[in-house]
Amino acid sequence: MADMEMEEDHPRLILHNFLTEDECKELEFIHKSCSTIGYRPNVFSTTLSHLIATNSAHLIIPFLPIRDRLKEKVEETFGCEYELVTEFTGLISWSRGASIGWHSDDNRPYLKQRDFTAVCYLNSYGKDFEGGLFHFQDGEPKTIAPMVGDAVIYTSDGRNTHSVDEVTSRERLTLTLWFSRDSSHDEDAKLILLLEENVLHKSNNVPWSLLPLPASDNMYWFSPHQASNQDIGFDIRLGRLHALGFDVYYSRDMNFGSDLSELLMEPMQLARRDQLLDHKFVNVLHSLQVAQFYFWKGCKSQAFTNEVQSGKAVRLSRSQSEKITQVGVNRDTMLCVRPVQLGDVFYKISWTAIGIV
Repeated sequence: MADMEMEEDHPRLILHNFLTEDECKELEFIHKSCSTIGYRPNVFSTTLSHLIATNSAHLIIPFLPIRDRLKEKVEETFGCEYELVTEFTGLISWSRGASIGWHSDDNRPYLKQRDFTAVCYLNSYGKDFEGGLFHFQDGEPKTIAPMVGDAVIYTSDGRNTHSVDEVTSRERLTLTLWFSRDSSHDEDAKLILLLEENVLHKSNNVPWSLLPLPASDNMYWFSPHQASNQDIGFDIRLGRLHALGFDVYYSRDMNFGSDLSELLMEPMQLARRDQLLDHKFVNVLHSLQVAQFYFWKGCKSQAFTNEVQSGKAVRLSRSQSEKITQVGVNRDTMLCVRPVQLGDVFYKISWTAIGIV
């Protein structure tokens, strides 16, 4: 069902249940297993170019039919059939403290190519997060409460100036796209070049693999007080694992001078309470994708319980438990200083407060 306001001054379209619940859950899985720090404080993002760069290009596939459906709907609604290219596709989530004031989506010289915006909501206001209401400055509807599966489409210019209230708890998740009449800003052309480079690199005596390769450590570093102190914070990959109830374990000995960025690239194992999973992941991003996959499929802790019962998990020894604490993760605290020197400081973090649970 669609609510349409095509008055000349404020052309916009609201589509209810545009995405299925399964589509929303799959995109949520991709975002929570791949996202990096976003363009604003307390915002996380997953772009298609980032998926290619981290050897996760196969995760682009679920986006493709959704992008086509959205572009067709925009062209049909605004009478610009066969004129548009997709300028940007991204999963964007807003955690506690994120907001944005009144603006249009083409309000910078480098954004003038954006003609139309489409925002699909992947979770629901009041159920999955608090705050984060969407407001148009003029016209109707004036306020939109995000509901899972709904989509909002509007022109990117000043006719649809809008804002988003501060998110007050948990994580508000959207699929956001911009469309342009300027073919030089075609996102697909850029993605094809990246994919070609990726394939050429792999043909250079590099074994083919679908295992993820993390991006720069800086792209995963979250500081609760970004404006004032970038030194104190945590790695969001560890944070999301912790939110699912997992700790990380490295078998090799580490001293207090160990660099977390190097450590997170090494093989590691997952622990849950007093059990250690008898499987080595190639790096922390690999372990996060696997953990989020089980969570997406509804297995949650049952998958780990099955591993314990089948003998694929063992009880943590005292020395192993101490190594987990050394890495900086336990139930109540996160040990992180930057540049990270493990063992210097325990920094208290409430996982539900920052919104990634």
